[in-house]
Amino acid sequence: GRHPVIEKISLDERFVPNDIHLDTEERQILIITGPNMAGKSTIMRQTALIVILAQMGSFVPAQAARIGLVDRIFTRGGATDDLARGRSTFMVEMEEMAHILRHMAPRSLILLDEVGRGTATFDGLSIAWAIAEYLHNQEHRRAKTIFATHYHELNELADLFPRIKNYKVEVREYGDKVVFLHKVTPGFADHSYGIQVAQMAGLPEEVTERA
Repeated sequence: GRHPVIEKISLDERFVPNDIHLDTEERQILIITGPNMAGKSTIMRQTALIVILAQMGSFVPAQAARIGLVDRIFTRGGATDDLARGRSTFMVEMEEMAHILRHMAPRSLILLDEVGRGTATFDGLSIAWAIAEYLHNQEHRRAKTIFATHYHELNELADLFPRIKNYKVEVREYGDKVVFLHKVTPGFADHSYGIQVAQMAGLPEEVTERA
């Protein structure tokens, strides 16, 4: 599968296609780990776009595709607040998650990007873990889910639940440099390369060295 827009506008590097395999028997939930900028969000968005195009009978940007009926696509990602109504970014995030968990159905596709990041680390991890468990244990509502996260602890879920699988976005290190390969493979990332990304963004060297 490919992203139908990014490939057309990204001229600085070659677009990397990726396979996505979701089903309700063995690969219901994919936990995807990897650093920022590695391509986790792109993979989720291209999956959503391919599904939408397929539902409307269009061609899809993929070498091959087998896609069943999907009734709804639920997404949770990004940081949005509603301060005028007294709702923080985390409150908005939790309200969106509550809506998804109440309204998901067996033919739904759920795309979760960094759930639980807006609060204390242990609270956020606990919520993300419980959400993944809940999605897996809804026997009559096995919604296909892609769950991108920096909480590497969530990779332990694959050892506890049969329909949760771990995937990672490949990265290579050359000295103190990081190269994002944008390729999704089975397994899990062991760290997020946040300091390297901060360096690439231009933080003062004194700050990144101290970090």
